[in-house]
Amino acid sequence: MDLAHVIRNIPDFPKPGIQFKDITTLLLEPNAFRQVIDTWYERYRARAIDAIVAIDARGFVFGGALAYALGVPLALARKKGKLPGETLAESFELEYGTDTVEIHADAVQPGQRVVVMDDLLATGGTAAAVTRLVRRLGGEVVEAAFVIELPPLQGRKALDGIPVHTLVSFMVD
Repeated sequence: MDLAHVIRNIPDFPKPGIQFKDITTLLLEPNAFRQVIDTWYERYRARAIDAIVAIDARGFVFGGALAYALGVPLALARKKGKLPGETLAESFELEYGTDTVEIHADAVQPGQRVVVMDDLLATGGTAAAVTRLVRRLGGEVVEAAFVIELPPLQGRKALDGIPVHTLVSFMVD
C-alpha cells in the first residue's frame, strides 16, 4: 500500500504556512497501520533492540504497537510537566517555536539499545532532544524511526549521525 496516499495534509495548522501531515487517516486504515508496524517489526526483530522510546504523542501509537510486537519495554518521552516522578528534561527548537521534552529518570537503563520513534521528522529538534535524554541515561540510540520525513527541513542533520529510517517522504509545499 502506498502510505503517502492515506496521510492527510492540513494546510495552515498549527499556524499559517505549516502543511501538517496528519497520520490519523493512516490509523483509520487497518492495513496501512499494520504495514507500518510489520515493516518496523521485520526491520528490528533481529537487531537486539532492548526498548522503544516513543515521542509524545503520535509516536506513542506506533511505538506502543512496535514494543508489543517486539516484546520490549516502551519508554515515553513527553512534553514538560506531563510525567510524574523524577524526570530529565531537554529543550529544543521546533519548526514553529520552542518546547521541552522529559523522560523518566529510570525509563532507559545503561547499555540498553533503543529505537527512538515518532510519526514525523521535520527539523529534528524533538527527536534530537530525546536522543540526548537517552544518552544521558546511558542508553544507546540504535536508530530513529519515523513514518514521515520532510527532507527539505533537514531533520537528519539535527540527529548528529544517528541512523534514520522513514517510510514516506514529502517535499515541503
